[in-house]
Amino acid sequence: MKYFTTVELFKHTWDHVASALWQKYPNPYSKHVLTEDVISRVLRGTELVTQRLLTKTNRLPKWGNYIFGNHARQVCIVEESVVDPVKKTFTIYTRNVGFTKLMVVTEKQIYRPAQDNKDWTQLEKHSWVDSSVKGVATAIQHFGMERYKANQTKSTKGLNYVLENMFVPDRPPTEGFPADMARLRDSAKAKAKGMAAKARPVVQ
Repeated sequence: MKYFTTVELFKHTWDHVASALWQKYPNPYSKHVLTEDVISRVLRGTELVTQRLLTKTNRLPKWGNYIFGNHARQVCIVEESVVDPVKKTFTIYTRNVGFTKLMVVTEKQIYRPAQDNKDWTQLEKHSWVDSSVKGVATAIQHFGMERYKANQTKSTKGLNYVLENMFVPDRPPTEGFPADMARLRDSAKAKAKGMAAKARPVVQ
């Protein structure tokens, strides 16, 4: 199993970041995210617990096509979040529920006010990549981790884009989400519906 952790800072308050996270998609850096659907949302004391299903494009390397075929282009992701406005924490758990025979990518994100500057928000990330494919598990884990890191760079840029457009009104918005992605989203929605029932909750 490969493990990776990092800490990032956003120059916005926790309230702003928490609001932007619900409106993160679409953005120009998330063209690989096709759909987002809420499965459940409940209050647990002061906490808001939400489970969503995301569908993303998934370009496989050539060796991946030998396992899943040339038509494996989308993967479903379960996202579960716990928001506590009293403690000011926004915790997000994600894991893939497609291609699990190839590898499983699990991520935990914790957003909280930065210790040194309460007007900024600190993000603490933890991620695990695992594979059970005999003989090539190490290579698959390495590939998965490198792709994860590349996608997280896009994720950070995307959240900053949303924050700037929501809370920096004097700055003109940059180019938005391409219109032709709507067709891909509609196609992915149809494939995603069957995955929701198979998702096991992380948050108990």
